[in-house]
Amino acid sequence: MSVQSVASPAISFTSPKRNSLTHIPGDEGWPLIGKTLEALADPKGYVEKNAAKYGQVYRSHLFGETIVSLLGPDANELVLFDQGKMFSSTLGWGRILGLLFPRGLMLLDFEEHRLHRRALSVAFKSGPMKSYLAELDTGIAARVAQWKAQPGAMLFYPAMKQLTLDLAATTFLGAGIGPEIDGITRAFVDMVAASVAVIRKPLPGTAMARGVKGRKRIVAYFSEQIPIRRARGGEDLFSQLCRATHENGALLSARDIADHMSFLMMAAHDTLTSSLTSFVGELAANPQWQAKLRDEVNAPGTAAGQRTTFDDLEAMPLCEMAFKEALRLKPPVPSMPRRAIRDFSFKGYAIPAGTLVGVNPLFSHHMPEIWPDPETFDPTRFTDEAQRGRHRFAWVPFGGGAHMCIGLHFAYMQAKCFARHFLQNIEVSLQPGYTPDWQMWPIPKPRDGLRVQIRPLA
Repeated sequence: MSVQSVASPAISFTSPKRNSLTHIPGDEGWPLIGKTLEALADPKGYVEKNAAKYGQVYRSHLFGETIVSLLGPDANELVLFDQGKMFSSTLGWGRILGLLFPRGLMLLDFEEHRLHRRALSVAFKSGPMKSYLAELDTGIAARVAQWKAQPGAMLFYPAMKQLTLDLAATTFLGAGIGPEIDGITRAFVDMVAASVAVIRKPLPGTAMARGVKGRKRIVAYFSEQIPIRRARGGEDLFSQLCRATHENGALLSARDIADHMSFLMMAAHDTLTSSLTSFVGELAANPQWQAKLRDEVNAPGTAAGQRTTFDDLEAMPLCEMAFKEALRLKPPVPSMPRRAIRDFSFKGYAIPAGTLVGVNPLFSHHMPEIWPDPETFDPTRFTDEAQRGRHRFAWVPFGGGAHMCIGLHFAYMQAKCFARHFLQNIEVSLQPGYTPDWQMWPIPKPRDGLRVQIRPLA
């Protein structure tokens, strides 16, 4: 069996005629720009206002195209679980990420996606994960020690962004990457910046042009390194993928490895930067929870300078619940697009093939009928008892179904490793009267960098 024989056939679509969606309530706004500016100004408020006015199915016009928003846990289950294989992730994400991260795992569909996900799963098994934890532990401990030595005011988001980028480079590419690391890092930063740029074409002088150039640099580096890594071996993620095979025993192609590496580094870097910044912001704003988590990480008696083990991580259930609550409040991917490839219906509305649809974790995560007092930080929402009976698609920061984030356990591992070192060494707080101002789309981040005060602990 060849790899090509099980690849998904190319999916084409025709956008539905404008009048085929007019039975769906909504307001498409101005010609061309539609409601884009309003949605960008306040993504959460925009969705909640439309839901209050039109219900959990409504029509809008964003970024040059009509989109039908499907809200709530039932919508999440329909689209993300996608039991009937009715929704294309390729055609949903492609116009956003296609120039920079083409054929990343999230941009593949159905059997082709399954084939590649299975091949990539080797990099997230027990042996490699232990190696990643060792690299994460070393990098996080060293950076927290630097922060501890410089107490006082700190802009946390840029500091965390640099840390996650450095961790992605060492964990995914290997500690011995050499002098090329600066060029690779710069190219990667340009790709990430371009992925959220307003101008979506690589016009000269634009972020997109720099991003496309950065992708060429990244692809050239990976292509050159693949035969070296296959011969040399290694425990980093890149080396794991260089040896990964499909079901028929065929190695991943050089282009596939480059595409998957680029996408995985972007996902691990940008989403974890957002999530860990949100986590620390909540600890700073809720000192009573910070104290409870610090008691938990200190309880096993592991000294601050000792290496973190998987047993240490297993002994941190409250830290995991707090991280989950931070993901609920500010999901790193607040909206998820798909393209319907067949006619379907939802809540009584017939929706034709070709329609761009979107589900909205940010909305689902703040529904008061599911999450009482939804703006309050409360990790006890994620006790076993609290979760019993809750809709399984009420909380979807990692997506769901076949496209559930392949790096989910890596994210938990990094978050708890970070929490352990940070809480054992540093106390964090907000200045009196300061309220962080968050930009919620495309990936949540504090507009002012999140100003915190840090105090070293003995």
